[in-house]
Amino acid sequence: MDLRSDTVTRPSEAMRLAMSQAEVGDDVYGEDPTVNRLEAETARLLGKDAALFVPSGTMANQVAILSHTERGDEMFIHRDSHAYYYEGAAATLWAGAMVTLLDGPEGLFTPETLRGAVRSANIHHPRPRLACLENTHNRAGGAALSPDAVDPVMAEAHTLGLLVHVDGARLFNAAAALDLPAERLVCDADSVSVCLSKGLGAPLGSLLAGSVPFIEKARRYRKWLGGGMRQVGVVAAAGLLALENRHRLAEDHRRAQRLFHGLLDLGYEAWIPSHPTNMVMIETKGPAEQLTGAALERGVAFGMMGPRRIRLVTHLDVDDGGIDQALEVFSQMKGFIQNAG
Repeated sequence: MDLRSDTVTRPSEAMRLAMSQAEVGDDVYGEDPTVNRLEAETARLLGKDAALFVPSGTMANQVAILSHTERGDEMFIHRDSHAYYYEGAAATLWAGAMVTLLDGPEGLFTPETLRGAVRSANIHHPRPRLACLENTHNRAGGAALSPDAVDPVMAEAHTLGLLVHVDGARLFNAAAALDLPAERLVCDADSVSVCLSKGLGAPLGSLLAGSVPFIEKARRYRKWLGGGMRQVGVVAAAGLLALENRHRLAEDHRRAQRLFHGLLDLGYEAWIPSHPTNMVMIETKGPAEQLTGAALERGVAFGMMGPRRIRLVTHLDVDDGGIDQALEVFSQMKGFIQNAG
């Protein structure tokens, strides 16, 4: 039972069939009809004018940063955000942007924190240009960030003259958890990325959405980064099916809740954020590495989020029986945990 991430999902038979029957063309020439449909549908769901299909979420974020900034510009981002924590300093490497880290609960800084970080115009200061948000927030336990929390931050960013990019790799999880259209969560964002290969279950691919001029610029950066693809409709077909089935994400959230309460009943120090989605975190008494190794020997895999923190992620390949299996393994390991602590 693999609870390491929702990236481990495998294409369903229906998805494989859709891929095998996909109508294709050369996407670099804009001639792949399946990709074109996927981009149009994603733009519609996100309330944006256009979208661009890219191989990965990291590329989507980096193309957005490149398209919004010039070398020497300053971008503001939460210190636990994916685009800073897990993307290999790519914003500095490719865009030459100065990255300023901000703090805040559940992966979101406040308008006041952002305002205090933006310096006045001065030749000695970098040019403040971009604010990056993440929804859901991975390192905050998959927190779904509500409009009440996010809208004031976006409004303050625009007041300060900044553009706003939302890393929405799991945005549809946030929409399901908050019972809101995805469009509502990013209506004030200048750009947003969404991932097809996490909870949605496609084998690969992300999309970047925004205005038509922004996407035209982003398409050139995608080409420069080597992200131009050819008859990629065979993968876009899987993405279209994934978007059609996005409402099933609520099942993952229900199972994560069951896992969370089961872990609490067993005495584990488990936690979820204010608006939970498909992740459960556990603070371990002993080294997290020992716990992951012991669980793997018993047939359950999960990932570490720190020396004494583990993350469990539900997804479409985890059914109710999988939750039962995981809880049984955690029950077996209670003595091991006490000894490790």
